[in-house]
Parts: sequence; C-alpha cells; structure tokens
Amino acid sequence: MRNLRLDICYDGTRYRGWQRLPGQDNTIQGKLEQTLSRILGEEIEISGSGRTDAGAHAQHQVANFHCQSNLPCQQILLELRRYLPEDIGIYSCQEASERFHARLNCKQKIYRYRIWNSDKPAVFDRRFVYCLPQDLDICAMQTAAGYFLGEHDFSAFCANKKMKKSTVRRIDSLQITREGEKLVFTVTGNGFLYNMVRIMVGTLLEVGMGQRKPDSIPQLFGAKREVAGYLVPAQGLCLMEVNY
Repeated sequence: MRNLRLDICYDGTRYRGWQRLPGQDNTIQGKLEQTLSRILGEEIEISGSGRTDAGAHAQHQVANFHCQSNLPCQQILLELRRYLPEDIGIYSCQEASERFHARLNCKQKIYRYRIWNSDKPAVFDRRFVYCLPQDLDICAMQTAAGYFLGEHDFSAFCANKKMKKSTVRRIDSLQITREGEKLVFTVTGNGFLYNMVRIMVGTLLEVGMGQRKPDSIPQLFGAKREVAGYLVPAQGLCLMEVNY
C-alpha cells in the first residue's frame, strides 16, 4: 500500500469548506476524493492537515492518502490537474513515508487574514478580503496581539460548543501590518480550533475600534465563547503554510 502526499492550493469561495459532508459534493476534500477515485480506479480517502472553513482559502494545504495503484506520481499529478476544477490546484504529488500523516505530523501552521480597510471599492479583491472601512487603532491592536503569544486555553475562541478535546494551543507569532489599503494579520501556531483565527481577528478589531482594552485579552483565556470578539467573515482567511 502506497502513501502519497499532495501539496494543494484553492480558492474556497464556492465551496462548503475542506471537510467532506454527507450529501454534499462541493467541498475541497470531496472534490479531491472523487477525482482521485476516478483516476486510480479505487475508493480514495484523503486526510488534510486541517479543516478550512466554508469560503476560506489555502495557498498551501497538505494532504495524504493511501492507494494500491502503481500509477507514477507524475502521472497522478497530470491527471489531477486535468480533471480538477480551476479553483483547486495541485503543486505536487509525491511518495511519503508509511507513517506520514498530514494532520497528526503537523507541527506548525501559518494563517493570514486580510482586511480591506478603506472606503474605496475592493472590486478585484472582494473574494479574498473582509471590507471594513472604519478607522482602526493599529498600535492598540498590535499591543493586544502580544497577549496571545504563548500557550493558552483558547476555549473562548472556539465556535464548537461541543468541543471535547483540549482547547489549549500555542501561538508563536501574531503580526499586524498595513499593505496599502489592506490590513494583514499573520498568525503562526501549533494548531487552531474551529473558527479560532477568525474570532481572534474579530477580538483584535474590537480593540482597534475602541470597544475593548488591549490588556483585557488575558481575561479571555479559559472563558466561554460569548466573552470573546465577533466572528469575522471567512473570505479574508487563507492557510498559507503547513510545517512538519
């Protein structure tokens, strides 16, 4: 049995997210599994490094799958590029070690969230940014961002109310920069809960709008979801990198 690794990118605008859903064929995982099953002539189930939200994107997602086919990796890559829709791209297909697992072996992920912070129209970026024209105190947000660094209980930043596993995660870096009309949040950590990055960004925006103090962030760790900030729209979120 072979274990193959895929390096993937996608525009998630028209998809219901990464995870395959019963009775739904418009998920990234579902499209990949359908296409691979067709190419290899066997039922394929893939494992991704993580589950991106409906409408969110990935510049670099990683997945692996097992198969019995002897079709060369380069041929699988060519066939995937031939049959997949144009908003799902495959960088590479390669043999992986028997024990490699895209999710379980992942050590760090980098997410980016982009905001169009201007009253000018964002015609060409509208599918990839959250439009928020209000004035924001970036210095206050940067101060607040520092409180997220390290290992904390991020239960207040998880939208899954039935979460039974540990909600402790480690944030290695959280940078907020301005690039012209865009405000860019870059978050690096060892793992992320459901909607975690989007709630973190919403909380920081509330700091930027003067609705909460930067030094109030530590009080949110280990608290209930209701005390943290609002959930920003998915289209501004992109999985940038997965490290092993």
